[in-house]
Amino acid sequence: MRILVRLASILPRLLLALTLLLAANPVFADEAADRAAIDKLFAQLRVAPDAATAQAIDAQIWTYWTTPSDPILAGRMREVLTARGMGDAAGALRLLDKLIADYPDYAEGWNQRATIYYTLGDFEASIADCEKVLAIEPRHFGALSGRALMYLQLGKRALALKDMAAALAVHPFLNERRLFPELGEPMTQI
Repeated sequence: MRILVRLASILPRLLLALTLLLAANPVFADEAADRAAIDKLFAQLRVAPDAATAQAIDAQIWTYWTTPSDPILAGRMREVLTARGMGDAAGALRLLDKLIADYPDYAEGWNQRATIYYTLGDFEASIADCEKVLAIEPRHFGALSGRALMYLQLGKRALALKDMAAALAVHPFLNERRLFPELGEPMTQI
């Protein structure tokens, strides 16, 4: 009982010390700033007046997703993107497996692996990774639209339509919209 009383008396000081430590760490501060910037970009994307504006915002979001603030993670992501760019899917998959093991909360690691599985035709693995992406970042229009395309190819139009509608709620000017005429054209802002 005494231990609990003692712990309760020092717990507020420990929490304060932890908060100060996290705030003083530039990586955590950068991550918080990145999250705030991404949130702002998503708000702008949702109301983009035209496709060109949406694509410019889209590019900024992808930059944040693929270049994280953590310098070690950013370096590893560069290796992955380099391997992908060179057509080395097997090498990129090996790098991503390790990256995901070390950074399981990094949505873009899962998304990059989902993309490689998609290009290899392994829709089951890709869809599973898309689910991981969306558990971490529900606004990930790339994972939503990618999964919609796979569902479409698998003959699961209702699931594809659901994912594409969710993707378009985030990014109203996705090119994949044309595959779903029942969703109509994006409305421009007045």
